[in-house]
Amino acid sequence: MRNVVFVTGGSGGIGSEICREFAAIGYPVAIGYNNNKSEADRLANEINLSNGTAISVNCDINSNESIESAVKKINDELGAVEILVNNAGISNINLFTDLNNEDIYKIININLTGAMLCSKVVLPEMIRRKHGKIINITSVWGEVGASCEVAYSAAKAGIIGFTKALAKEVAPSGIRVNAVSAGIIDTPMNNSLNDHDKADIINEIPLGRIGTPSDIAKCVRFLAIEDSSYLCGQILRADGGWCS
Repeated sequence: MRNVVFVTGGSGGIGSEICREFAAIGYPVAIGYNNNKSEADRLANEINLSNGTAISVNCDINSNESIESAVKKINDELGAVEILVNNAGISNINLFTDLNNEDIYKIININLTGAMLCSKVVLPEMIRRKHGKIINITSVWGEVGASCEVAYSAAKAGIIGFTKALAKEVAPSGIRVNAVSAGIIDTPMNNSLNDHDKADIINEIPLGRIGTPSDIAKCVRFLAIEDSSYLCGQILRADGGWCS
């Protein structure tokens, strides 16, 4: 087993740290991207220059054809996907009544449907090999809900249900499915928050700080290694105690 990792949204704030975390422990990494080819290529080059192994892979997670093409490229260049990290996601901070139907479809499709489609493509080979891990990135908003992020909260709640149900279905085939539920993390997705907003949030977090992409990446790594071999269908919350 080569422990080949496929990270969707791998060129983003959290995704890039997940890729670095796996590369640092010797796992070959496929950096999935849809639009940001230059950043994915730059990250792959960075990892390869640091004695890791990485490739960038174009993947529209709402297209079966694109996912299958990406997985074939990974299989040809790195080997079979043994760890899938469904990380790609978007948010839209707005009143629910101000979202148009296209906004809602996009949020649900990227945050939830895309993860389901990617999992569906990689699972047959995992089942055949009786080995694999799927790790989904969700949010505390999927657990407690957030005003002005209703569609996002619904999609992330869907990821939680998907994680728990799929884990029960594929565990007999030797596959573990778990998720990391992230609190507020210092990424471009939260650039809309000003310093005052961030200070107010920090005051509510018992650990007294906003999370970093590395905090999430380390949780993902834990769920992928043998130290977590008895965790299945679990939602590992990383929020500094914010929503506990």
